[in-house]
Amino acid sequence: MKIGLLSDTHGYLDKKIFPYFEACDEIWHAGDIGTLELYDQLCAFKPVKAVFGNIDGREIRQHCPEWQQFDCEGLNVWMTHIGGYPPKYNRRVYGMLKENTPDIFICGHSHILKVMTDPRLNNLLYLNPGAAGKHGFHKVKTLIRFDINEKNVENMQVIELGKRAEKKQGD
Repeated sequence: MKIGLLSDTHGYLDKKIFPYFEACDEIWHAGDIGTLELYDQLCAFKPVKAVFGNIDGREIRQHCPEWQQFDCEGLNVWMTHIGGYPPKYNRRVYGMLKENTPDIFICGHSHILKVMTDPRLNNLLYLNPGAAGKHGFHKVKTLIRFDINEKNVENMQVIELGKRAEKKQGD
């Protein structure tokens, strides 16, 4: 299973995403989608699993839950938008992670790309793809692409889409 992972598009879908995700079986979006039109574009391209983020309104929330926990190729995956990161998880999320530790925990929100394991939680794989949109403090738009094969995460690639467009005076 080939996965394309992104977050924090904030209503902007860079067309460079499509060639990078062409070979993917699914796209996972870790929240702050921004518009229903963007979500629909992704869904028309590939099957999508997505969660809503703090900037997402009612329209997105009707289609995407706050968190999703699912199985992918034998691995338990949990995705939410605001979760923190090892060892500084959101207090509520940490309690849930301790109770039912997934193999992979995905979140967005920070706009900071991070890939790491957490030895305190059975070496769960923590993924934050950074931000693929043009709003926020990040300097470069990023995505992650990887394979899940027989309970193994393989061929992980960090993809840089280029610099985030700077806001101009009056925008």
